[in-house]
Amino acid sequence: MAAAASAVSKNSASSRAVTPAPETAERKPDRDREAQRWAPVMNLRCQLTVDLPLPGFCVRDFVRLRPGSVVGTQWRVTHDIPVRLNGSLIAWAELEGSGNRIGVRLTELP
Repeated sequence: MAAAASAVSKNSASSRAVTPAPETAERKPDRDREAQRWAPVMNLRCQLTVDLPLPGFCVRDFVRLRPGSVVGTQWRVTHDIPVRLNGSLIAWAELEGSGNRIGVRLTELP
């Protein structure tokens, strides 16, 4: 069983916290063509999940959960976690803390 933290995309730009990678000048024409190609579907809602696999988690563990419970994992801090879009694997990432928030830094796009 896997625990998932989900975030549904919003229409307003202020609700998104996506920081794009730096762009080079030679990639701008390609980016413009891609933007035009994707324009018709850019506002479709989708679900982005970051999955933290919990091997061995069972119903007994679920029933015992209470506020303040800590669920231990065998997942190593150095291992990337899967990122899924509408259930399909789209990337691997690492969790990153910033103040009192958690972010996800993409490390690999399959």
